[in-house]
Amino acid sequence: MGGEPAVVRVEPLASLSQPDSQVIEVAKGVLETLLGKIGVAATVVIQDKSKVESGVSQIVFDIKGEDLGILIGRRGHTLACLQFILRLIVGHQIGVWLPIVVDVEGYKARCSERLRALAQRLAERVRVGGVPFSLEPMLPYERRIIHIALADYPGVTTESIGEGNARKVVIYPK
Repeated sequence: MGGEPAVVRVEPLASLSQPDSQVIEVAKGVLETLLGKIGVAATVVIQDKSKVESGVSQIVFDIKGEDLGILIGRRGHTLACLQFILRLIVGHQIGVWLPIVVDVEGYKARCSERLRALAQRLAERVRVGGVPFSLEPMLPYERRIIHIALADYPGVTTESIGEGNARKVVIYPK
């Protein structure tokens, strides 16, 4: 409709394989500022500086305080958005992409354990019954937990299907 072909230039952001303490403090300061702007009284703790995933060290922050359910939101959506915004702001400030993980009172750790146990139970049901099972739509990090938990599980395979917020994991018999 009268448009011209677009030219898009993409440059990958550099990533730090090992973030230094100054970068971690910048990220912590940004997170504390965001929490202050939201009006949440909480403490930010650097939980684990050495968590390595895909060859890159992650910065893991745990937010501690009273009545922090508002930060988690329904099924963790608010927490996922807070983490996304923090990554954007910090990446823009320092010009380097950082894998930052934000947790609230160990919510993600508990959720991860629950998802692994669910995956094992459902995989056994699929393996024995031979009928595929479709889980409810999940956030990307939740789907990833299911895929990793069942990667070496005998007799089943997993696949993500769907688009956007409706994307979910299906467990198939091999």
